[in-house]
Amino acid sequence: MAKKFMKGNDSIIVGALSAGCRAYYGYPITPASEIAHAAALHFPALGGTFIQAESEVAAINMCYGTAGMGIRVMTASSSPGVSLKQEGLSYAAGAELPLVIVNINRGGPGLGNIAPEQSDYFQATKGGGHGSYRLIVLAPNSAQEMCDLTMLAFDLADRYRNPAMVLADGFIGQMMEAVDVPQAKPVPYDHSSWCVRGDEATRRNVVSSIVLDPHHLEAHNLKLRDKYAACARDEVRCEEYRTEDADLIVVAYGIVSRIVYSTVDEARERGLKVGLLRPITLWPFPSARLAELAVGRAKAFLSVELNTGQMVEDVRLAVFGKRPVHFYGRCGGVVPGGDEIVAEYARLLKGGGHESH
Repeated sequence: MAKKFMKGNDSIIVGALSAGCRAYYGYPITPASEIAHAAALHFPALGGTFIQAESEVAAINMCYGTAGMGIRVMTASSSPGVSLKQEGLSYAAGAELPLVIVNINRGGPGLGNIAPEQSDYFQATKGGGHGSYRLIVLAPNSAQEMCDLTMLAFDLADRYRNPAMVLADGFIGQMMEAVDVPQAKPVPYDHSSWCVRGDEATRRNVVSSIVLDPHHLEAHNLKLRDKYAACARDEVRCEEYRTEDADLIVVAYGIVSRIVYSTVDEARERGLKVGLLRPITLWPFPSARLAELAVGRAKAFLSVELNTGQMVEDVRLAVFGKRPVHFYGRCGGVVPGGDEIVAEYARLLKGGGHESH
């Protein structure tokens, strides 16, 4: 396995190609542009397809068509561009098409700025488009995980025949780290039972998200519901650090989890018993594990995010009133420093109970 120094955005393409993806449609946007640049360089070189679409709307619908052929396909963008893709994602989920979308979060709402935020959490995990559907959402916190979780996203998309998202931030996308480049692997899924390629084997297959009869649509939606329930049961992933005796458990993902990781050790040196739970799957969310911790030793929880408070709602639902849940956030592209986070730990563990921002 070779090791290379690269940006997180470039690592996304390494993971996609290693997973057998051979089609990329997208439109460049800061701070995700390197993904399109790398795709333009490497996809055609490996016999794949790269198209710079005329718009984000066109790109996601190109993905719909290629996914309908049973070919691993992806697109990538940043926050405003992902908003434009929401209708297409709903169509893909309704048609049960596996595809991967990457969102490198930037500041918002609106055009905002190009600095890192985590303000697209609601959009990603609650379904930004219309209808009762879910995205599988993976949250890397390193250039290595940008590669590895992209590969996992393709497998989960195929396993559940559903779009999967890699949700990162501008910090992770732009930072450069050493990445172990994985060997390419064959696609482990046979799509011939449902895909449409125009040959004799697949000619009678139909891929569509339109179900006109209300009773048939209800049955389809209940089928999707059961599929999502199976995913929520079997695909939760999270990482814990020093939670076994923690009085305060911090919940953080992406770049914030990297900062929190170091602050846990600093807090321990000051006599503050703090631990970290990092969700790797934002959907399905590690609610059951948080519920277990809430009936254990932990006295309180703190959600630290680059927004004004989004994931904290899922933490509160998981804890279900058994312990206080606090929030600390920065926004607009401001990334919190370790000192201010440790100060928040001290405030909470020494009796400060009101919510912070």
